[in-house]
Amino acid sequence: MDFPAAGVWIAIAIAALFTRTDWKVVPATIKGALFLITLVTCASLMPVETLPAASWRTAFGLGWVSAVFDNIPLTKLALEEDGYDWGMVAFAVGFGGSMIWFGSSAGVKLANMFPEARSVVNWMRQGWHIAVGYALGFGVLLLIYGWQPG
Repeated sequence: MDFPAAGVWIAIAIAALFTRTDWKVVPATIKGALFLITLVTCASLMPVETLPAASWRTAFGLGWVSAVFDNIPLTKLALEEDGYDWGMVAFAVGFGGSMIWFGSSAGVKLANMFPEARSVVNWMRQGWHIAVGYALGFGVLLLIYGWQPG
């Protein structure tokens, strides 16, 4: 059986025995969950052979793209393509996804709590150092560890 998330679902089922579920929040989360499922489904329909070859440059680019496009489908595509250095990809999509508020779950949550945060121009003006930090961090990671695919 090829079901890598089985451990997660088993842990959720066991935890449900000890934790009371707040069913009132379920309707509010369905829209977001369906959106993420749709993104991952669309990513699975993309022909992997037409993607750029796995390289440190592509991984670096994934970080920039994940700032404007959710990193879950990007990571799924990279997993299907194979040949990536997974530490570099994790850094790229994790850190890169935080460059703009809608690229990360935390940013979306923050923008829902504080609607004034939804201005991408203000986000970039006041958070320009995040993009610089991403580029420098990726460069340091590449210099220290190099590109180690597989």
